[in-house]
Amino acid sequence: MSPLSLDLWWLPRAASLGLLAFVIFGPLGNLLLWAFTEKWYYPHTLPLEYGLSFWSKVFSARGNALESLSNSVLVACLTVLLSLALAVPAGYALARLKLPWRGAILLAFLIPQAFPNLTVYVNIARLFYQIGLNGTILGVVIVHTTHGLVFAVWIATAAFSAVDHELEQAARSIGAGPLRTFFDVTLPLALPGLMASAIFVFLESLDEFTGSYFVGAPDVNMLPLLLYTAGSGGNYQIASITAVLLLIPSIGFMLFVERFLKADVLSRVGH
Repeated sequence: MSPLSLDLWWLPRAASLGLLAFVIFGPLGNLLLWAFTEKWYYPHTLPLEYGLSFWSKVFSARGNALESLSNSVLVACLTVLLSLALAVPAGYALARLKLPWRGAILLAFLIPQAFPNLTVYVNIARLFYQIGLNGTILGVVIVHTTHGLVFAVWIATAAFSAVDHELEQAARSIGAGPLRTFFDVTLPLALPGLMASAIFVFLESLDEFTGSYFVGAPDVNMLPLLLYTAGSGGNYQIASITAVLLLIPSIGFMLFVERFLKADVLSRVGH
């Protein structure tokens, strides 16, 4: 093989990387352009005018962005608390106890993801309407928790599995009881994984649309609902600004997860 052919081998790799970067960052670039666009129409390749007037409309009293943002954050935080309250004991039991049908129990938490969301939420909305939960924060939190438990339980199980069992035995050997061993040894060591679990649940809740629409709308305004309404009405600037509001915490939290969720925890997910 000639040196020239070796020198040209970087061309297809560079083209592939460039195409991948365009696929990933192209839509994000277009989103940011629309978020700061005042006027943009065909056949112009780039916006004709830039500005912040649509940002002021989104955050005005009639824009509902602040109410939708506060509701979305409140629901996401409550979903995290409820999910972890269920996932911490469940994850510890699945990681430490020799439970029969352990694999089946873990797979059971995937059931909400195994069926079309539309048909499931239509029936949940009918049931919640009968018991007074439709159109309430609590109803939306319960629906979001059914999806959040998938991340919460699986990652919590992996986090507790990654804790060295000998450290717990050492604490027990010097007189620590089961609860003190759990709170002083096991929980602090599993905390980075549990924090990552909480972040995944928070982001899942923040972006959840179908459950928020069928259970919460129109009484509980959420950012995904505002995004859908603006997009379906052709208000691309408002839809893009709402998408940016959803994107900022997602990027920040994912960087946090990458920093604290170690490989030894990831390797135990599902085991």
